[in-house]
Amino acid sequence: MATKPLVLIVEDEEALVTLLQYNFEKENYRVSLARNGQEAILLIDEMLPDLIILDWMLPEISGLELCRQLRSRTKTRNVPIIMLTARGEETDRIRGLDTGADDYITKPFSMTELLSRVRAVLRRIRPALAEDIVVYGELEVDRATHRVKRSGRDIPLGPTEFRLLDHLLQHPGRVFSRGQLLDAIWGTDVYVDERTVDVHIGRLRKALNAKGEHDPIRTVRSAGYALDDQFPH
Repeated sequence: MATKPLVLIVEDEEALVTLLQYNFEKENYRVSLARNGQEAILLIDEMLPDLIILDWMLPEISGLELCRQLRSRTKTRNVPIIMLTARGEETDRIRGLDTGADDYITKPFSMTELLSRVRAVLRRIRPALAEDIVVYGELEVDRATHRVKRSGRDIPLGPTEFRLLDHLLQHPGRVFSRGQLLDAIWGTDVYVDERTVDVHIGRLRKALNAKGEHDPIRTVRSAGYALDDQFPH
């Protein structure tokens, strides 16, 4: 299975948090939860989400201010943000969008509409998360059939190697630590030694690279692994 998109929900209303988590997980998203801005920043530093659902009215620091901070940070500048708020005035919607939100939905809202907007934002901003077939240079990855090709030849991959490649393809050039890859591929509810990542990366490289071919996976010393953004396109 392809790596599920990670959605960070920043909301302090418990009943709504439960509802959001249930519906997003049912739609095959991974979910991370924060009740305030400080928690959100800590979670983002641990694992960058693919999209953020952000409530305007948060304790201590408002969602509007948190959105402003996230847009000022290089790491989170391009992460899509959908803002939730009970404020329905046009001036409030304009403030939210001008601060950097990609979309704005007023409470109470339809869960179907919210999920539809999430899919639309991801298709627009992060199309690799929505496409079944992803082409990156010489690589072609079919998420529906789990088939991988390089320069037209079939590359047989095990399920873990496929998920690793798919995850790296979603973030070309971004360096992932071993711990981040463990969380994304194996999940946070099981213990797996970090050296396991090295073993599977080694298998992935062996499968992808014929003699003399450029290795699309880059090792960053003391940091982790990345899909080489200089890989031939």
